[in-house]
Amino acid sequence: MTQPAPKLEWRGVTKRFGGEAVLDRLDLSIEAGRSVVIIGGSGQGKSVTLKLALGLMRPDSGQVLLDGKPLPGFAGGAQRRLFARAGVLFQGAALFDSLTVWENVAFRLINADGVPRARARIRALAALDQVHLPATVADLYPSELSGGMQKRAALARAVVADPEVLFFDEPTTGLDPVTASTINALIVDQVKRLGCTAVSITHDLASARTIADEIAMLHGGRIVWRGRPGDLDKTDNPQVRRFVAGGA
Repeated sequence: MTQPAPKLEWRGVTKRFGGEAVLDRLDLSIEAGRSVVIIGGSGQGKSVTLKLALGLMRPDSGQVLLDGKPLPGFAGGAQRRLFARAGVLFQGAALFDSLTVWENVAFRLINADGVPRARARIRALAALDQVHLPATVADLYPSELSGGMQKRAALARAVVADPEVLFFDEPTTGLDPVTASTINALIVDQVKRLGCTAVSITHDLASARTIADEIAMLHGGRIVWRGRPGDLDKTDNPQVRRFVAGGA
C-alpha cells in the first residue's frame, strides 16, 4: 500500500540572508494530524522555517510541499487557497486595535471568505466559546483585554475557519506561567478538536513538552534531533542537552 504524502514537508530547503545560510538543505516532514514543535536557539532559523511554509518567503533552493505538492506562487487565487487551509497564532497575538474582539476573530471570514457579517459574528462567538472566552468580550476592543485574553482571542481567530494546518509562533511568549499553561491546554484541545496538523516554534520547553507529539531541534540550518517530548531528557545530542540545560 502506498504511504500518503506528509501533510507538510520542507525538502532540501536552503535560505540565505547576506550570503549566510540560515537554513541549509533543511529536511523536515510532518504527518497529517501530528503536532510538531521546532525548538532551537535564537538565530537558528525557526521563524524563517515557519514563514517559508506560510508562503511569506521563497526558498533559495529546495521545496516546501503541502500534501505532496509544492506550495503555490506569491500571487493569485492559488495563494489565497493556500491561506484558506491554514490558521496562524502570531507571537504577541497581533490583534487589530481598531476592531472589536469579534471582528478580529471574524476578520478572515469577512474579508477573505465573503461570509456575511451576521453569520461571521455567530461563528466568531462560537470560536470564542471554544477558547473559554464569554460572549461579553465580543464587543470589547483588544486594549480592554488582559494579555492572556488577547492570546485566547487570537487563538479563536486562528481556528474559526476550521483549518487543516495550524501554525503557532512562540504561543506563550510574555505570559505568566499560569496563563501560559492555560494557553498550552487550549492549543492541545483545539488541535485535537479539529484533527489538524500543527507546527509550532518556541523557546518555551514547558510549552513544547505540553503541545507536541514530537519535538525537532533546529541547529546550524538543519534538524539535528527529533523525538518525543519524553526523550528530551534522555538524548546524548549535545545541542539538545545544552538547550534543555538553558545553555543554548
